[in-house]
Amino acid sequence: MRELSDIFKALADETRLAIMALLLEHGELCVCDIEQAIGATQSKTSRHLRYLLHAGLVQDRREGVWVHYSL
Repeated sequence: MRELSDIFKALADETRLAIMALLLEHGELCVCDIEQAIGATQSKTSRHLRYLLHAGLVQDRREGVWVHYSL
């Protein structure tokens, strides 16, 4: 039940929904592309992505210093 609660909490934020829509449309994006698209700072974008990652809604893939996210 806690996992379901985490998912709903993650989806209750407009910014996180926008990130999910971007990833659905583009497949995979790096943090820098996501932050530019949503108009947020890198730290704020990363915080939202960590929330989505913790809820199991996105996956991350590291490539050198870059982190790419996908659904």
